[in-house]
This record gives sequence, C-alpha cells and structure tokens, in this order.
Amino acid sequence: MKSKNQRLTEITGLAPVIPVLQFDDADVAVATSRALVAGGLPVIEITLRTPAALKCIAAVAKHVEGAVVGSGTVMTAGMMKDCVEVGCQFLVSPGSTQELIDANKKYDIPLLPGVATPSEAMAVMGEGYEFLKFFPAEQAGGADYLKAVAPVLQGVKFCPTGGLTADKAPDYLALPNVVCVGGSWVAPKGKIAAGDWDGISELAAQASALAR
Repeated sequence: MKSKNQRLTEITGLAPVIPVLQFDDADVAVATSRALVAGGLPVIEITLRTPAALKCIAAVAKHVEGAVVGSGTVMTAGMMKDCVEVGCQFLVSPGSTQELIDANKKYDIPLLPGVATPSEAMAVMGEGYEFLKFFPAEQAGGADYLKAVAPVLQGVKFCPTGGLTADKAPDYLALPNVVCVGGSWVAPKGKIAAGDWDGISELAAQASALAR
C-alpha cells in the first residue's frame, strides 16, 4: 500500500493548480468540477465553508469522472471524520493543530496541513509530513518567503494558497520547493453563476499549462 506522502506526490503532480472552491449546491459543484477536469485540472478542493459542502464533496466524488476531490478548511477531528465518510480523497487544513495530526493517523486519507512559519513547518515535518500548505501565502510573505526558507526547510514541498492569481502563480511555481498552488481564479463566481462552463474550462486549460 502506498504511503500518504506517496499519494500526495501523485495528487499534487497531476496539475500545477488546485482550484479552491466553495459551493451552495451539489449540482453546481458537479458542473463546475466537470468543466475544470475537462480543462486539465482534475484535483479540486471544496472548502467546508457552506452547509452544503459535504453534499457537494460527495456528489463530485461520485459523479465527476477523473476528478480527485479534496476537503478544504478542515479544522477539527469531527470535520475530518465527516469528510472521510463522504468520499474525499485528500484533506486540507488552514493550520496544523495536534488534534488534526493525531486524528489523521486514524484514516487512510492524506492530509495537507497548513503552516505559515518555520516553527509550524518543523513541527509537522517531525510528524512525517513532506507536503505542506503555505497559507495565507501572499499575506504571509509570498514567493520571496518560500525562497528564503528553502535552504533550511529541506525535504518538504509546499502548496501555497491564499491571494494567488494567474499572474502571481508562476512566481511560486518557479520555486523548487513548490509542487503546486491553490487558487479560486480558475472558476470565478461570476462564471459559475452564469453557467459559463466553457469559460471555466478555458481558464483551467490556461492554468494547467503553467510551467513548474
């Protein structure tokens, strides 16, 4: 059986950008996810910021062929349990509490824990994690920050999320310690509301072509 780090290597290697999205409706989540997959972004993070989030994760996991759906904004052990039960394939947290680290040991689903400082990164690296979410990326120092910590935080890869845009993403992806980035620009709320699935697929195709 592959380790969680091995599975995160595969998941984060599928595309340079992970769409970070929130939905109020499962049908909209499915349609948006299909458009993203068609454009070349199969890894999708649906955040637990709406009452319908779990239903949306379950629907995408069941109905969108080729999608690798993850649960974002996982903040408690109970939330983690709920996400695992609806079929998510990876978990993402904004921080890295010991509660989450301990809870994830009970499940076979990999966790991408959030960090913003070297001390936080060192703590989760000590638990065996090789992939970390850098959040909030832009507000916490941006690409220059990750470049600065690379020599001391060796052996770990980051997925920066928070404030990224199509223009800023290449600066992060050019760094050797960045494996992918997360962002919502590939599926703008306006295009989702308008049902502009072709437009979302086009943005996804542009994002999937970014070099890393």
